Amino acid sequence: MRTLNIIGCGRVGRTLASLWAEKHVFVVQDVLGGTPHSARSAVAFIGGGRAVNWLEEMRAADVWMLTPPDGKIVHGCEKLAQSALLRRGDIVFHCSGALASAQLGAAVAAGARVASVHPLKSFADPRDAALTFTGTWCAAEGDRAALDVLQPAFESIGARVSAIDPQCKTFYHAASVLVCNGLAALLETGLRAYEKSGLARETALVMMEPLVRETVDNVFKLGTVKALTGPIARGDHAVVARQLEALTAWDARIAAIYKALGAVTLDLARIQGEADAEALAQLKRLLI
Repeated sequence: MRTLNIIGCGRVGRTLASLWAEKHVFVVQDVLGGTPHSARSAVAFIGGGRAVNWLEEMRAADVWMLTPPDGKIVHGCEKLAQSALLRRGDIVFHCSGALASAQLGAAVAAGARVASVHPLKSFADPRDAALTFTGTWCAAEGDRAALDVLQPAFESIGARVSAIDPQCKTFYHAASVLVCNGLAALLETGLRAYEKSGLARETALVMMEPLVRETVDNVFKLGTVKALTGPIARGDHAVVARQLEALTAWDARIAAIYKALGAVTLDLARIQGEADAEALAQLKRLLI
């Protein structure tokens, strides 16, 4: 069984390592975190491995997983390459959706095989993420020799691995940010508007949950165009005008969000075809 070392043991790293340890895919060996406490915490969560305080304390390993914050991946790889711990043919990979495996050039220069495998999943809670990981799509690119090891390793814990063009990862990751982080931010924006309407935040959360869940279910069942409802889909420009005016007077940032999303909603409404052309033209003048 191949050995696995981890540099940067955040939520993604400890989730994956715990699953691999449980399935006996890799022997988790040494774990280096941003702080000694984070390394010890990760080892406890994983249920195996040895927490270390310094790179120099780590032993050679067959596979190195780099899962610090994105901004520290390249530097961490460079330090690893300079440490003489890497052996020719070892595998070094990161799990960033924003960076290509080519960013691990220092490891390549040291003779390692490199790759990137990004799980398209929210890791807000590593324990929940581990329990629900099966079925997660993972975008992979890099050296074929590295992927020949990593793809079955990810598939063994329930992942669905698909290839991605590394030159397109900026758009891919931006899309992931929009549908995940952007969704959370959008719901927070809605909550603030509900509070402005006089509802308590806790009440608004309860009231909006069925609407949000029904909308998301409809998008994946019917598609975005058929799932669209509301004043823009109906061509009700007077309602949109009043809302935009009220939001602008209250909070210009939220009004800008409403307007930007309204422009995309208008695109969907045109395709849906339920509103008449004149109403859509008036909405365009309001939103674009």
